[in-house]
Amino acid sequence: MGRIVVAATAFAALPAHADGAWAGEGVVAPAQAATPVADPASPAAPSQAAAAAYATHATGGHILVLLAMPPPHLRVGRDYAGSYGDGPGLAARRRQAASIARRAGLVLTEDWPMPLIGVDCFVMSVPAERSTLGASTEVAAMAGVAWAQPVRQFLAQSAAGARTDPLFQAQPAAVSWHLADLHRLADGRGVRIAVIDSEIDARHPDLRGQLDVQLDFAPQPARRPERHGTAVAAIIAAVSGNGVGIVGVAPRARLLGLRACWEQSAQTTVCDSLSLAKALHAAVDRGAKVVNMSLGGPRDLLLERLLGAALNRGVTVVAATDPGRVGGGFPASHAGVIAVSDSASGRPAERAYVAPGRGVPTATGKGGWGIVSGSSYAAAHVSGLMALVRSRSPPVRPPIRLATLGPERQVIDSCATLAPAGAGCVCGCGPASGMPESPR
Repeated sequence: MGRIVVAATAFAALPAHADGAWAGEGVVAPAQAATPVADPASPAAPSQAAAAAYATHATGGHILVLLAMPPPHLRVGRDYAGSYGDGPGLAARRRQAASIARRAGLVLTEDWPMPLIGVDCFVMSVPAERSTLGASTEVAAMAGVAWAQPVRQFLAQSAAGARTDPLFQAQPAAVSWHLADLHRLADGRGVRIAVIDSEIDARHPDLRGQLDVQLDFAPQPARRPERHGTAVAAIIAAVSGNGVGIVGVAPRARLLGLRACWEQSAQTTVCDSLSLAKALHAAVDRGAKVVNMSLGGPRDLLLERLLGAALNRGVTVVAATDPGRVGGGFPASHAGVIAVSDSASGRPAERAYVAPGRGVPTATGKGGWGIVSGSSYAAAHVSGLMALVRSRSPPVRPPIRLATLGPERQVIDSCATLAPAGAGCVCGCGPASGMPESPR
């Protein structure tokens, strides 16, 4: 059996791009949906043809089916954790979803309310011999369904064959980003950073006491702390002054460990669109000011809706580029997301900033340290820098402008980014290159 996700939305529309194409791979809009709740900020709904243009023809798996919630003022219960969503209304939508599954020959396996974007998301498994696109198309045509889409897969952006050598004596950012100088201006105090990734080792010496919460949204439980999430978290917020390991870019920030990805092997960490959607919703609900997504994959409508809601609420979202995908992959390609490449991955994707991401010492499993490379770790640096900026006094309001260096103005100048206007030189004698900054 495969998986398909069905979603129902209270919004009148799905987000369109300037070229008229609809964001989201494998998304199928209903031919005739139930009348949605009016939302004057919502664009028009996608056409069946435009939505199907992004679809694939995988067989088996799961689809997501989305059904509309009532307007917020009509909901009986509005808490996110455990009981969010109106109880009687949710029960009715569950019955509706069960009926849809029976008529379509699918199996309803899970549901997850997402009040941030006004939908209840239902997961339905698709028989191995059927295509998820075909199942999505059939379900989307049923009354009351806002849209349906296959569950997509995303990959953490570590470089293949990343070394696990003993910890080097110097962190690249300690020199190129002048971390000691930055920490005299700000240390990330009080800023919540959501790390949407694999399981973080909260007992690691460099991460002990740094996590406010850990939640697991992955379809399979973690058997042990996982490398990728632990490495990313330590780059962002490893403890400073504890006599071991490294120093995080924002050592006084508070981490939300939101597990949406899982290790398939020592070199492969995967996520899917449903687990990522759950984690992103939780990040916003729990007050994250910065969201780190060191992963990449295909465009996904459900995630695009949630990213839009997060950005509209002033959340800073940082994502790693995927060098194997056009435009750096998704969510890095989403408008408003800060896309980050490592400095050694060839020509960076258009729009992407460049940050330290090669030969980076960081925490690994079993309480040790190692060397990692990839855009995942470059993105972690930028998430830490965003926490420094957001912890500054007076507060900086999004969107945050990054200062850059280099011929193509893509290399981040951390000192110029963090320095208050008119502060002059804050990192010794300024950037090593001596090039003027160029805010973007």
